Amino acid sequence: MNEGLAGVESKRVTVEAGSESVGIRYLTAGEGDPVILLHGIGLDAASVSWKHTLPHLAENHRVIAPDFPGHGESDGADEYTMDSYMAVLDGLFDALAIERASLVGISMGGAVALGHALDDGERIERLVLVDSYGLGRDAPWRPGGAALLNTPGFDSWLGAGLLNPALVAGSLAGLTVNSSSGFVADVQRAVGPTAARALGTWQRDEFRACGLQTCYLDRLDELEAPTLLIHGREDPIFPIAWSERAAERIPNGEFEPFERCGHWPPREHPEKFNRLVGDFL
Repeated sequence: MNEGLAGVESKRVTVEAGSESVGIRYLTAGEGDPVILLHGIGLDAASVSWKHTLPHLAENHRVIAPDFPGHGESDGADEYTMDSYMAVLDGLFDALAIERASLVGISMGGAVALGHALDDGERIERLVLVDSYGLGRDAPWRPGGAALLNTPGFDSWLGAGLLNPALVAGSLAGLTVNSSSGFVADVQRAVGPTAARALGTWQRDEFRACGLQTCYLDRLDELEAPTLLIHGREDPIFPIAWSERAAERIPNGEFEPFERCGHWPPREHPEKFNRLVGDFL
């Protein structure tokens, strides 16, 4: 199914991700230079973050938006870590015979895109990081979040929350300045039971006692691809200062703040987001 997006195809491919093979569903449309869209962890999928962006970019590009393992219509996996998700992206390049592409990543997907660009820069044309993870060493909520992850029964509570429409709506209201009813409905349709396991497992691996495990701050001067950083001014998860500071360290970096916007610029301000990203690519 193509989530009701005209001209968008839903396809499947098996990728080699580290020590396992994983079935990946991806949405695709358009022709031209490839652009890969990477969603975030938990309450997200290709059809959520990129519902409006994919058809817009497909007017000039071949656009590919995969569901990460444990999300949307992709299979579950044995591991849900930054390394495993990086391996999925690498496997997608190989499985679809993509030699070079631009990457657009939001939240955790931004960190996956950034890590790939740093480790395999010859394959990356341009990079867009949206409210991205991986740009800071810690956040005020991390100690409490790490403690909560080790609370007995947390996984069951998290799983129930991701499947409860009222709790999903409440979570989105806390993450955004304006979460429309359509946005909430898209998340409710896309999020399945494996998303809770993926989210909990990933968080346990990333939220360490000494801080957040993945941080590329000291490597940003190595980045060769022209990079656009977009960040919502009211993002409650990752401070906008992360992206502003990163843009100063990236040799060819641009920074665009979104006013009256939380953690989801492509859904909170789709027209502005699509215009900026389309022009940049």
